[in-house]
Amino acid sequence: MTPEEARRDHQEMLRFLGLNAVLGIVIGLAVGCCLIGLDIGGLRGLIIRAANPILPLFLVLVPFASLFGGAAAASAILTLPYESKFREEEEDDKSGDDRRSP
Repeated sequence: MTPEEARRDHQEMLRFLGLNAVLGIVIGLAVGCCLIGLDIGGLRGLIIRAANPILPLFLVLVPFASLFGGAAAASAILTLPYESKFREEEEDDKSGDDRRSP
């Protein structure tokens, strides 16, 4: 693999990982908003009655966003086809070497 191909491959992998992390964050924020919106456990009432409602919102939404974002990024890492790309190239190199040797 040439340096340019490796750079392009790394950029594609980082883009894939970042996209999955952002999607996980969005899903986490949606779940947190649903908890607040559906008033599960009286959460919305507690937030509305708080002296500073920004802090409880922050304490509910940020952990959900980071948890779901991290889980989505981890699952993206597990599904990367990176290792199989190198196996295919190694097999091609080995089969090409076998043909060259007498």
